[in-house]
Amino acid sequence: MVNITDRLLMLDNLKKYRILLCSKSPRRRELLRMLDVDFDIAPDIEVDETWPAGMEAERVPLFLSALKARGYADAGLLTDGNMLITADTVVVCGGKVIGKPRSKAEAADMLRFMAGRTHTVVTGVSITTADRQESFDVRTKVVFAPLSDSEIDYYVENYSPMDKAGAYGIQEWIGAAAVERIEGSFYNVMGLPVHQLYTQLKRF
Repeated sequence: MVNITDRLLMLDNLKKYRILLCSKSPRRRELLRMLDVDFDIAPDIEVDETWPAGMEAERVPLFLSALKARGYADAGLLTDGNMLITADTVVVCGGKVIGKPRSKAEAADMLRFMAGRTHTVVTGVSITTADRQESFDVRTKVVFAPLSDSEIDYYVENYSPMDKAGAYGIQEWIGAAAVERIEGSFYNVMGLPVHQLYTQLKRF
């Protein structure tokens, strides 16, 4: 049986860093805890999440994860000994970037647009220290079954679409009722590709 001390030694190379997760997402916090690393939550700051016009939709999260890292660095958090983990997740469907809804009506419209179609969840992650940055993105294809208006309304009214890219959480009711299959990382759809992050942290 593996004890907690043994597990912490799996990422022994990170002991010299204070790891700061720069995210308000409770799901990212939960997923990072799965790796048995000690980390703190960075103070909340505002970052202008605007990407260049004409940028390919699938490249947006990688750009935004690095942009967020620069924002936290400008706020004075990128000191010697700190490691920043920043991430951004979007849904891409029909060539369009689908972010977080601003209202229940917009959430329902998003789900109506994606119902019966395949979309791609893309998460960009940046690991940043005072002298180095490693960035990567992970893409997962998700096949949605057709959804009736009453099913969409049920989800929007009873669950939490407002803080999620694409207006849904795969770990909620809609994941069981509407996701026919996925190709790629399940945890990526939740907002943090933890296997790929673990691999990058081992190499850091």
